[in-house]
Amino acid sequence: MDTILNRTSGDDQRIALKSMSRLKGLSNKLRQVPSAGVKIKIQETGEFITIPKKAISLLLSILSNMAEGKSISLIPTDSEVSTQQAADMLQVSRPHLVKLLENNTIPFKKVGSHRRILLRDLLVYEQSLRNTRAEKLNFLSEQAQALQLGYE
Repeated sequence: MDTILNRTSGDDQRIALKSMSRLKGLSNKLRQVPSAGVKIKIQETGEFITIPKKAISLLLSILSNMAEGKSISLIPTDSEVSTQQAADMLQVSRPHLVKLLENNTIPFKKVGSHRRILLRDLLVYEQSLRNTRAEKLNFLSEQAQALQLGYE
């Protein structure tokens, strides 16, 4: 739990950056290997462990964030989050999030008087928001080009 709560140190950033570049090269080679698992040797103990190949891409993502000095946390997609946690994730106010819930924009359930949102539903909403923003931005840039407003 300590690693989740503490900020990424400068030493951690340097190690993550070095590891990330090496792991990227190896992950390309691993894609061609037919097995579902990958053996990793723990240098300090000499022991080998097998992890799923899919875990390599997750590890790359973790290392990338650490190399940038970002703190990260992992949450299973079937987890439920509170309205405040959901608002924080979407970077909106809690009252705005509650309006989205009450308008059935994001599914939720009530536990007593508290609203709970499945993380996967929140992620689906966030992705649809990203897609909508990208479409609107493309539309605006096409309009600017058509009107010759000087944007390139």
